[in-house]
Amino acid sequence: MQGLVQKNISDRIFDTCLYVVMTIVLIVTLYPFLNVLAISLNDSMDTVKGGLTIWPRQFTLKNYETIFKFEGLVIGFRNSVIRTVLGAIIGVLTASMVAYTLSRREFQARRLFSVLFALTLYFSGGLIPGYLLIRNLGLIGTFWVYIIPSILGVFNVFVIRSYIDGLPNALQESAKIDGANDFTIFWRIILPLCQPVLATIALFVAVGHWNSWFDTYLYNAQKPQNTTLQYELIKVLQSTQSATDYRFNSNNQQSMAAVSPDSIKMAITMVVTTPILLVYPFLQKYFVKGITLGAVKS
Repeated sequence: MQGLVQKNISDRIFDTCLYVVMTIVLIVTLYPFLNVLAISLNDSMDTVKGGLTIWPRQFTLKNYETIFKFEGLVIGFRNSVIRTVLGAIIGVLTASMVAYTLSRREFQARRLFSVLFALTLYFSGGLIPGYLLIRNLGLIGTFWVYIIPSILGVFNVFVIRSYIDGLPNALQESAKIDGANDFTIFWRIILPLCQPVLATIALFVAVGHWNSWFDTYLYNAQKPQNTTLQYELIKVLQSTQSATDYRFNSNNQQSMAAVSPDSIKMAITMVVTTPILLVYPFLQKYFVKGITLGAVKS
């Protein structure tokens, strides 16, 4: 009885310490985000004084109004959403198809292709050869320059292939006995079982497309209709840093009040990160559980 009481006391101490540690981790994790949010919602002139924590001293939406009055932001947001969704779908689909092919033991050249794919992770042509390739393909000044060069991610292929290799072979063998071909096995068995890894890869690819701006600078800087949100926000930030009193609209006639570069920077950070934060909860469940557990018992 005494041992049981001591055990309960030790469990309570452990639980208390665990709660304290997790609370500290939560505070450390949330504080930077809340601080960015507070600065973005605080008056620009008051922000210069410093001392903001997690609550704005002078609440205002003027920082966001300044950003969203920029004429290219709507077009950039539309293109970024289309690019992110289309790029994620195509990237996950192509990577999963190649991964499934490389996982097939009867594919005799799978080792050769695996080595060739792996070499691309260590060697690249460089910026200038890449630009010349894009130019020769006729992709400069087009929207497809965002999709085609990144249509297949080799790292994603290896991650998905490793996941497929861990699936029970009995599932595929039983499907073949029932008369299913490789295409049917891939679509009706492999893809449903790979939902956790596919969701993870989809998030990685989507974040990469959403945050990308350098390709817009290289290939579509002269094509406003193909601009992206990140590139437009960088232009806004550069304008804010160069002068606190600037103008921007279609006619360059509307004068904007003095703003703090820090406030604009934090508002831009919130605009950029909020869409990804809204998507993540829908994919989180695939990160923490596998759906093949107990599917086949050998």
